[in-house]
Amino acid sequence: MNMEQQRQGRRVEGVLSAHPASLGELHRGQMSTIVTLRQSSWTQALRRELARIRASTGTFEHVALGYLCLSSAMVVVFSRNLTYPAKLIGVNALVAAIIFLLCTLGARSEERAQHRGITLATRFWHFWRHWYPHLFFLFCFEELAYLVHLVNPIWQDAKLIGFDQWLFGVHPAVWLEQFATPLRNDLLQLAYLTYFVYLLVLGGILYYRREWHAYWSVMTYSAVGYAIGYLIAALFPIQSPWFAMAGMWHGELQGGPFTATINFIEHYGRVRGAAFPSEHVAGSVAAVWGAWRHRRWLFWVMLPLVTAMCVSTVWGRYHYVADIFGGMATGTLGYFMGLWLMRRSDRLARASAEANRKRRP
Repeated sequence: MNMEQQRQGRRVEGVLSAHPASLGELHRGQMSTIVTLRQSSWTQALRRELARIRASTGTFEHVALGYLCLSSAMVVVFSRNLTYPAKLIGVNALVAAIIFLLCTLGARSEERAQHRGITLATRFWHFWRHWYPHLFFLFCFEELAYLVHLVNPIWQDAKLIGFDQWLFGVHPAVWLEQFATPLRNDLLQLAYLTYFVYLLVLGGILYYRREWHAYWSVMTYSAVGYAIGYLIAALFPIQSPWFAMAGMWHGELQGGPFTATINFIEHYGRVRGAAFPSEHVAGSVAAVWGAWRHRRWLFWVMLPLVTAMCVSTVWGRYHYVADIFGGMATGTLGYFMGLWLMRRSDRLARASAEANRKRRP
């Protein structure tokens, strides 16, 4: 808005505030100026807000929002196979809105911190801005309970059962039962539980050290790996040995506190389906690759634990061996694709900064 427009705007506002009848004294040109000024002010404010939101999101958000858009598009296309497709789309839209809100509030909080210093509110929004990805992964996994028959209504477990039989000559989960004891069961269930800490530990170290680029790189590796796995699970429904092979073993695995903990988690959080590829393995492998790149010493600590966790998924009858291979592949693919996306984002940011520098007088 130039100086002449500002002067015209002040004259128009003065006439309007004087008396309603004064409207008759305005020329058509002045009325046009009012509309132009108001439209200009509104569109400029909208553009500023959109630019603020766009600047507050990063590569991780692009992957997360891209997955929500793609899964919503699949819901629309295959809505006939769902009971409440509109609700699923609405929930995805709500999650996307929450992501935008957290990013915007986090950015504004950091701006205020630069002028007023760090406060409790600043720390609060900074924490949630960085740690919400864990809740996002959990949401997407639980949502798969409604998406596993999105495309194909028939379980495909027979294919993976046949693959395991062809590879080993036996059903691994059934064959391992002969070695089961309460102590071994509990130790393997403990190994299974370690899945929940890999990304938390690696992310926590990077968060504490304020290595923000590395932190978001690790989250992006995981997001890409999970997203690929979620989409495969929606296309190729597998319900896991726990359901498909029920009755082939002699009884439940008995153990101690870790077995009881797993049984509690599985009782309240189990998703029937989404077994291939194993998201436990995919997430763990992506985290291990992240440790290899950003904390090499932690990689060597995590590697044997992740190996034991992979064995525990078959021992506990949660996955086929084929699921493990699929999880390793998607986790590794997530790492390399996420690494490429982060590097591409860095290049674009540098190019934009260089272009802005050249435009300055």
